[in-house]
Amino acid sequence: MGSGTGCGLQRRAGEAGVGGAKRWGRTVAAAGPAGQAGTGAPHPRLTRVKTATLRPPRNRVSPRAVHVWTVRRAMGALIMTAGLAALVWAAWYFEWSWIPAPIAERLWWIPTLYGIYQVAATLVVPRWRYRVHRWEIAADVVYTRVGWLNRHWQLVPVGRIQTVDHTQDWLERLFGVATLVFQTASHEGSSRIEGLDAAQARQLSEELAARAGELRDDAT
Repeated sequence: MGSGTGCGLQRRAGEAGVGGAKRWGRTVAAAGPAGQAGTGAPHPRLTRVKTATLRPPRNRVSPRAVHVWTVRRAMGALIMTAGLAALVWAAWYFEWSWIPAPIAERLWWIPTLYGIYQVAATLVVPRWRYRVHRWEIAADVVYTRVGWLNRHWQLVPVGRIQTVDHTQDWLERLFGVATLVFQTASHEGSSRIEGLDAAQARQLSEELAARAGELRDDAT
C-alpha cells in the first residue's frame, strides 16, 4: 500500500550491481559462474528485505458509543443474572433432589459471583473498547481496528465495496450514533465501523458508495 493510505507502510529496496534486478522490498542480484554480474544466474543472497509498520487508524468513534455499549451490556447482564437467580430459586423451592446437598447449599453463589463480574465488566469493557476501536478512510482504503482482548486490523479497498449500509438500532438512535457496514466480495464478507456520530455516518456512507461506484466504472 502506498504512502497515500497513511498506514505507515514503507518500501525499501537495496542496491544491485551490474545486471541486478530490483523488486518490491528486496534486490535480487545476478552473477555468472565466475562471480561476474549480468550472466542471468541468480545470486544466492537477497539483500535488504522490506520491512513494514502498521500504525493505528487515526480516528476514534464517537464518545457516545461508550454509553451505547454500557447500556447494552448492562441489559444483557441483568437478564442473565435474573435468569440464573430464577433457576437457583426454582432449585430451592422445588427441592430438586438430583442436586447434591453441598452444591445446593451454595447455589446462590452462582448468580452473586456472576453479577459481580458483570458489574465490573460493564464498567470496564465499553471504555476499553473506546480506546481500541479506531477507523480511517484514506487513499481509497477503509482501515479499521477493533477488539477487546483480541485485536483485529482490517484494510478494505473502496473499489471492492459492493454496498454500504447505514444502520441504527433503537439504542443507537437514543444516543445519536450509527453503524456503517461495508459488504465486499471477499471471504471476510463485510466490515463495520460501530459508534460513529449519526450525521458523520450518513455522510460517509453517501461518499463511500459514490466513490466505490466510480472506482468500479474506472476498472471496466
